[in-house]
Amino acid sequence: MQTPVVTLSLQFARFLNVAKHREALPRYKVARYIKHALQAGVQSLEITLRIVDETEGRALNASYRHKDYATNVLTFDYSAAPHVSCDIVLCAPVVEKEAHDNHKTLADHYAHLLVHGVLHAQGYDHETSKADAVKMEALEVHILAKLGITNPYTLNP
Repeated sequence: MQTPVVTLSLQFARFLNVAKHREALPRYKVARYIKHALQAGVQSLEITLRIVDETEGRALNASYRHKDYATNVLTFDYSAAPHVSCDIVLCAPVVEKEAHDNHKTLADHYAHLLVHGVLHAQGYDHETSKADAVKMEALEVHILAKLGITNPYTLNP
């Protein structure tokens, strides 16, 4: 199997403590997470990953999903396999709070949400049915295990 070509634009908005988020998401790790999440049939992926503050996250969620709050991850998919094109937006304050509340490292939580977003960009959807949610969750757990990251759906004390 030929390795897919990944074109990555990694963007960080300007916000308080952005350095902590840059440290948790070095480019080489982001590329590694993305490559592990790519499924059979994908020949190339063009992705923009943007890390935003709560204001931008809330505005995007309100504009595109009609929900007036900042969410952890938004995926905008433009083309499907074999040539996937997408934008993924991660809201830094939400990701940081969730990581803290669930006793996970910031880096591991980012990895999970990035894998989640890349799967969405490839057509996986956990909101269509319980069976689809179970399938997507199992795939996420499998991918993260290959990355050395524990099951994100297990509660840590």
